Amino acid sequence: MHSNDAFGPAYFQKYYFSRKTRVVTPAEMRTRASLIAAILRQAQIPVRRILDAGCGVGLLRAPFQKSLPRASYTGLEWSDYLCGRYGWTQGSIADFAPRQPYDLVVCYDVLQYLDDRSAARSLANLARLSRAAVYVSALTTEDWRDHCDQALTDRAVHLRNAEWYRRRLAKHFRHLAFGVWLRKDVHAIWWELERADARATGAARGAGALKGTVVSSRRALRARARPRPRRRADR
Repeated sequence: MHSNDAFGPAYFQKYYFSRKTRVVTPAEMRTRASLIAAILRQAQIPVRRILDAGCGVGLLRAPFQKSLPRASYTGLEWSDYLCGRYGWTQGSIADFAPRQPYDLVVCYDVLQYLDDRSAARSLANLARLSRAAVYVSALTTEDWRDHCDQALTDRAVHLRNAEWYRRRLAKHFRHLAFGVWLRKDVHAIWWELERADARATGAARGAGALKGTVVSSRRALRARARPRPRRRADR
């Protein structure tokens, strides 16, 4: 677990508020929230409670309020500074234990900053935190090798292949699309040609189709490639 000492106002001014040096934009997060909400609406999964685990400065809060207006939002953070400024719930995704589970748990760009043991604990805890869906995104070995701009990406991470994450998520969830996973005991309306298919995805990856799609856009590449703050280990 990282110390809070380095993550005061100057740090977040540099990485989140300054237009010149920030690592993610509000527009990117609006798109992400809209996508997650659209997938869950299409699957007819009601969302009334959202946990944003590692919420940072809360760039997903307003977009979720717009996309899922009937849902309450809880931000989970480790930083003393951010919890004091924004009123987030302080804690770690690895051992957070609320009284009631959430309909949707978001874990965006957090897990690559955890060692294997802590990341595995966090993934296992998702099954306790969510009673319906999770959204998980983390930098993988494949992303580092094939998709991201290594000159811009933060190297101080624990790289693991995508299958390492999928195996652990698949114990309790099934993948819908674009990083959205649904608990195996939750029924969803998902037509056969709309759902992710492991065999088709593997064939496309083997042919190089996915790589060409991902790296063709410089802007899309930079969204993952910007230097992520090292602090995000327990957010």
